Amino acid sequence: MEKISPQTLYRLPWNFADNSISWLEPTSKCNLYCDGCYRENRNDSHKPLELIQRELDVFEKYRKTDGVSIAGGEPLTHPQIIEIVKMVRAKGWKPIINSNGALLTDELLAELKKAGVCGFTFHVDSFQNRPGWKGKNELELNELRLQLAEMLASQGGISCSFNATVYPETLQYMPEVLKWAQKHIDIVHVIVFIIYRMAIFGKNFDFFAGKNKVDFDDMAYSKEDDSRRTDVSSLEVVDEFRKVYPDFMPCAFLNGTLKPDTYKWLLTGRLGNKHQIFGYTGPKFMEIIQMFKHLFTDSYLAYSEPSILKMGRLYFLLAPFDKEMRKTFKNYFKAFLDNPKAFFKRVHYQSVMIIQPADIYENGEINMCDGCPDITVWNDQLIWSCRMEEQYRWGQNIRIVPKESILEESLKK
Repeated sequence: MEKISPQTLYRLPWNFADNSISWLEPTSKCNLYCDGCYRENRNDSHKPLELIQRELDVFEKYRKTDGVSIAGGEPLTHPQIIEIVKMVRAKGWKPIINSNGALLTDELLAELKKAGVCGFTFHVDSFQNRPGWKGKNELELNELRLQLAEMLASQGGISCSFNATVYPETLQYMPEVLKWAQKHIDIVHVIVFIIYRMAIFGKNFDFFAGKNKVDFDDMAYSKEDDSRRTDVSSLEVVDEFRKVYPDFMPCAFLNGTLKPDTYKWLLTGRLGNKHQIFGYTGPKFMEIIQMFKHLFTDSYLAYSEPSILKMGRLYFLLAPFDKEMRKTFKNYFKAFLDNPKAFFKRVHYQSVMIIQPADIYENGEINMCDGCPDITVWNDQLIWSCRMEEQYRWGQNIRIVPKESILEESLKK
């Protein structure tokens, strides 16, 4: 089993000013209350179109981008969501709606497609307190995932992605969710696993906004204590996947701002059909795709159209340049020899992403995602979307300072 290291993967070239995705938040209002959410639910937070246009202008001024995630909150609660999609599209970007899907109807979806939406990323997991689905585990929620995927497929031409928060209690179910994604590889194009994080400080730290000491206790992503583990890593998730897919192999990553060997975004591309995964794409494959996209369009790739993802056999043309792809092609060719009828079945490409959010260390330092796509706008400045609550509260990111006894103990180590 091949070991994962920064030397064996392609470090995605995304950075603060030149990235595949930008993150637009038209509202902080949401219709659900997820346990692991890092945002406050604000009922009166719908932004006017004038402000949204200004934020899009900030992206245009400071940041090359391919797609814009329209997030929140729940963006479908915004009464002008159709206009927002049109505004993103007018900039030449791909609008991708990040939604829990509870408010999506066939009629609304048709309007959004007409407005230019390119894809949806649905957040579905077992700690959402979702009406009608409370108490359901991750496997039972596959029924809901399929309903949403089939709704998009019925419209055609819209990318379908799912993400789920990986809690310590649900980690064991994630390989089966990945198997479900393979079963529906023709209509599920991306599956994302976001590892649960919560800031557990106890009484050991002080918090500062500038020179002012502040109270951090009631922040959405802060708790004094938590019975859950808050340090599950991306590599642990990979280990779980390998129990079902022994050859599972990521090809690209984003590292942390403090540690180059923390895998903040871990990307895997796989080729196959609902019956068999032939194999995976390697780092050179991803490098070629990203570099050619940037060469011809001046932006890195975010989302591919479903019509391209179902043409997986064409991807084998890059096998001479990529070791992992050569192995994948050999597996495909063997399957063809065993059953020539397999030639008439499509080969699909599916992305698997593992995201490990911010890590807070004993000395108060925060290891963020270096080159994170989820950068948004606050007061005409680019900021990490995961720390937006600090901007709402204090207009800046807070500093975490260990109390003297803790700091002295840390320095002794």
